Amino acid sequence: MFSGAPPVHLMWSDMFDPKKPKVEKPVDWRRISKLFLPYWKQEIQVIGCTLIVALLGLLPPVLTMWLIDKAIPSKDLVMVAQLVAAMIGAALFASFVGVYQGYLNAYVGEGIMRDLRASLMGHMHRMPLDFFTSTKTGEIMNRVSNDVDSIDGVVSGTLVSIVTNLAVIATTLFTIFILDWRLAIVSILVIPFMIFPLWPVGRKMYEIRKTTRKKRDEVHAIEQETLSVSGIMLLKSFVRERYEHERFYRLSTDLMTTEIRLAMVGRWFMAAIAAMVTIGPSLIWLAGGWLCINQGMTIGIVVSFVALLSRLYTPASALAGVQAQIVSALAVFERIFDCLDMTEEESSDSSSASSETLGDVDGEVRFDKVFFSYPERAEVLSDLSFSVRPGQVAAFVGPSGAGKSTITLLVPRFYVPQEGRICIDGRDVQSIGLADLRQHIGVVTQETYLFHDTIMNNLLYARPNATTDDVISATKAAHIHDVICALPSGFETIVGERGHKLSGGERQRLAIARVLLKDPKILILDEATSALDSANEALIQAALVPLMEGRTSLVIAHRLSTILSADIIFVIDGGRIVDAGNHEELLARQGLYSTLYRQQFLIETIP
Repeated sequence: MFSGAPPVHLMWSDMFDPKKPKVEKPVDWRRISKLFLPYWKQEIQVIGCTLIVALLGLLPPVLTMWLIDKAIPSKDLVMVAQLVAAMIGAALFASFVGVYQGYLNAYVGEGIMRDLRASLMGHMHRMPLDFFTSTKTGEIMNRVSNDVDSIDGVVSGTLVSIVTNLAVIATTLFTIFILDWRLAIVSILVIPFMIFPLWPVGRKMYEIRKTTRKKRDEVHAIEQETLSVSGIMLLKSFVRERYEHERFYRLSTDLMTTEIRLAMVGRWFMAAIAAMVTIGPSLIWLAGGWLCINQGMTIGIVVSFVALLSRLYTPASALAGVQAQIVSALAVFERIFDCLDMTEEESSDSSSASSETLGDVDGEVRFDKVFFSYPERAEVLSDLSFSVRPGQVAAFVGPSGAGKSTITLLVPRFYVPQEGRICIDGRDVQSIGLADLRQHIGVVTQETYLFHDTIMNNLLYARPNATTDDVISATKAAHIHDVICALPSGFETIVGERGHKLSGGERQRLAIARVLLKDPKILILDEATSALDSANEALIQAALVPLMEGRTSLVIAHRLSTILSADIIFVIDGGRIVDAGNHEELLARQGLYSTLYRQQFLIETIP
């Protein structure tokens, strides 16, 4: 019965399931290199600066050789001063060029980091609702923030490090072969021992880094869940501080273990490289000493060679570290690219390429043989068909879990039905661009969400170009204007995390005002008055009657007293419409609606 693409949350879990066999993919170097493409001008300048610094770095060893072999033996103080001045001048100029190179390097690195963050954030905003209901917020935050941060060193320093070290090695090799080919051959004998172990060490770091990122996801998920206002209230109300501490400590210990493994892998290799840095000059002193004694080589050449070796071995060992860093960072690049490759909301159905717009909306809403189920759940809506005329107030009632909220989630395409059509003014919503579709729909849900910002900015989120008069009118209609004016800072009051500085009723009325400011043609109220006491509920109900005129309103309410005046009431049970009519008609039929109404009436009248 059901067709279409696999649910997004299943694709996500498959991607990061440690028990699921992974398909090894080749490293997408082309995709990684594209990150640097917008900054090619700065990269060319970086390479130029690198070459200049590399060439200037050759001068001190060569000038030292001339000091030892020519200036000092000839007792030429003028030459000594000139050579020393040249050393100082080269060092100062190299430092100046290095500072500019550092600026360019930081510009490129931070620019790439910004681009990655923006791409990930924008992609996450375009993911379907199912993705967010099936994925921990901490995991999402970790990918958007920490994964990008963890490759900062790679994108900001790797290019310069590779180019710099290669330039230094190339210029140094050229120089030492000019000075003496015999000592040059001795110098490069130890380099293979620095290079050969690179791949196995890097591969091991890659595997451990992937495990580390997974553990970090789990830690951040707990942080996100337990440090939010709702999470901390739940934790404290059930006295679970000790349990959460032990759970966090256990996961942190696992993370610590993997981090230690990551820190220790290849330590023996790096220790061997450090030994080679000492062994190489020792061999030069041995070979150079023999050549000085038996072949007449000057001491200045030997001293110059030993000084130049630091410019040969240090870059070689640095390249070894860069290679290991790159290989280990590939695990993070893989995670970032996997996230960016996940199917976005617009492309989740075959009609996503359509650029149709709604234009002027009358507000007719029609469901035609709609079937829908959530992933890993039984069918929620089955062969559901109904129609709401423009300007009607349609209420949906029924037992909990009957599918009422699901109906309202399908209208703005937060979810897509597996079968059937949902139409607005006779046009399938899947043929309409999402932005245009949702621009005409206003939603007030049971759980009100407000940003940690001012009341004014929370309201203007619905319509940034709204005037002050528009805002005041909306707040008055929602009966929240007097409350706002009574606050010390008025509309500039910070509402706190998720609006917790306001009461539940105030938050709900502020949310209603926000939707009214949007002025949509279709209004969805999902338990919009559930957080209000009787007095506030009466005020809101009185305000909503004239405000709903001219709009098609889909209202969900467990408290049936709030929808008595609805034009049509659909009774939902088991994902199907079992009855429909106005309040008097449904009561007269003595069906499910009548039963629900009598139950609520008895409960509400019991003293």
